[in-house]
Amino acid sequence: MLLIKNGYVKTMAGADIENGAVLIGDDGKILEVGANIEAPEGAEVIDAEGRLVTPGCVDAHCHIGLHNEAVGWEGRDYNEMIEPITPHMRAIDSINPMDESLPLAVRGGVTTACTGPGSANVIGGTFVAIKLVGKRVDNMIVKDPIAMKCAFGENPKRCYGQSMKKSPATRMATAALLRETLFKAKRYLQDKEDGKNPGFDMKLEAMIPVIKGELPLKAHAHRADDIFTSIRVAKEFGVKLTLDHCTEGALIADELAKEGYPAFVGPSFGSKSKIELLNKSFETPAVLHKAGVPISIITDAPVIPLQYLPMCAALAVNAGLCKEEAWKAITINPATQIGIADRVGSLEKGKDGDVIIWTNDPMTVVGSEAYIAVVDGKVAYKA
Repeated sequence: MLLIKNGYVKTMAGADIENGAVLIGDDGKILEVGANIEAPEGAEVIDAEGRLVTPGCVDAHCHIGLHNEAVGWEGRDYNEMIEPITPHMRAIDSINPMDESLPLAVRGGVTTACTGPGSANVIGGTFVAIKLVGKRVDNMIVKDPIAMKCAFGENPKRCYGQSMKKSPATRMATAALLRETLFKAKRYLQDKEDGKNPGFDMKLEAMIPVIKGELPLKAHAHRADDIFTSIRVAKEFGVKLTLDHCTEGALIADELAKEGYPAFVGPSFGSKSKIELLNKSFETPAVLHKAGVPISIITDAPVIPLQYLPMCAALAVNAGLCKEEAWKAITINPATQIGIADRVGSLEKGKDGDVIIWTNDPMTVVGSEAYIAVVDGKVAYKA
């Protein structure tokens, strides 16, 4: 057992506990959160000494493990740029748990990441949620699959229309290819259910959970028109959807609030490296939240290294997002929106023992990181 005591505990499931404690069992699950918890006999005790204690942070959209650090082309395993429709690709088969980006993320207070294919393809394959501690990815999975990646806007156009002189070369073609695949998958599923025994198609098999509403489309969309196209297609086929990046979301916040889809905002730090990022701003999370859009803040790592997720939330606070909502946007909100809130995102009885004791509050002190990081009830990093 492990008892963390004498911390300012931010549970993300109710009121903060000024002199709080978290008790984690031998199975790595939280047994109790509160004040004045007595250490059971034989328990390891960590004195937080008044430091801030929170759940491990969660990133709802990145490419960690599929994009390795400092290894050039060999470490880029996130875009299969051979054909624009590759729903049968699975992130789990490209993740390298040994890459240094994972322990760096844990040191930065991030313990869970939703990671997967990039945005070169119209349909890129499935994302997976993993813990960032371990040496075998099969043992790090929180949930697999999480979502089916699809992409709108510049990236598919550039990768195929510009580089390969093939479709999609326009936004029309991107939407058409996505629709065609959804139509085929819907018919394929119907034929299977009707006993017609269609020939096995691995790509269409991968799309069945999307058609059934079991797996959302994870839509890479920066520009306002691309965001609306993703919504239009999702509605046509009655499938679930998340709005990933949502760079111009602030321009259409009123419309997005009517739709109710969650927005994963970012990466908001760095240069405006392409045209569809012209309206990139740390003000976007605040504008969307005030309009009533469910938000999470993301790094899109390696675009922003994953350890800087709390810094991105702090910059959103500086741009108008209230501090409490910023914390939610990197803990309980992403956990809820990607469907793993039963495991992570808050400090509650029965959830995984992922706990960060901070050197300082990352929302107010630049450079704050984990003093101690606990993942599944075990110390994964100690300053």
